[in-house]
Amino acid sequence: MNDWLIPDWPAPVGIKSCVTTRNGGVSLAPFDSFNLGDHVDDDPEAVAANRLRLTSQLGIQAAWLKQVHGVVVAEADPTRVVEADASWTATPGIACTIMTADCLPALFCDRAGTRVAAAHAGWRGLAAGVLEAAADSLNVAPAEILVWLGPAIGQQSFEVGEEVREAFISTHPQTDAAFIPSKNPGRFMAEIYALARLRLAARGITAVYGGGFDTVTDPRFYSYRQSARNGRFASLIWIDRA
Repeated sequence: MNDWLIPDWPAPVGIKSCVTTRNGGVSLAPFDSFNLGDHVDDDPEAVAANRLRLTSQLGIQAAWLKQVHGVVVAEADPTRVVEADASWTATPGIACTIMTADCLPALFCDRAGTRVAAAHAGWRGLAAGVLEAAADSLNVAPAEILVWLGPAIGQQSFEVGEEVREAFISTHPQTDAAFIPSKNPGRFMAEIYALARLRLAARGITAVYGGGFDTVTDPRFYSYRQSARNGRFASLIWIDRA
């Protein structure tokens, strides 16, 4: 589609990735129009039509997940939907597919271009280690991993309580730098991209790209914080069949 995002990162030849937007589909308001989520009370036929349009446009098989804000990483399988928040594959043509609407989508590959992974990271999954688990699924040294961080909630929109801050700094004290006090007492504005980069750096992964989005204020994307009755966009990564 015309306004889909193509990640700008030094992925090896043969690694393909993209992020859909809310434009170009058949879903009606408030899911208009390219909603890919089948769990948000949209018309199932509209979701199916949008998903077919996605796979036809990209020439891939999408491996969908039932995302639960956990740390399970599954091998991508387009024939079934498993409960997990990340997937990996070494099979060309199968796309690791993550759906979000404010949570952080993270795409992974190894420098050799032999394996890819994708992770869905809300704050709970991020604090629990879903990015590290996805990185581990590549089975290479940290220096051999590239990561791209896709559209997620921006710091100016992400107000959290002390319990969220404590969930991070209790295990990674350096993540305190990702929180600034809110105008509201006892609250903080969290920078999800900084949290991701700091967590990955602690694992030795420093080739991290992307970031700088805010799905709450960017009309191209769905945002759950803006409206609970909303759709989902997808971030995908795959190895090209060619």
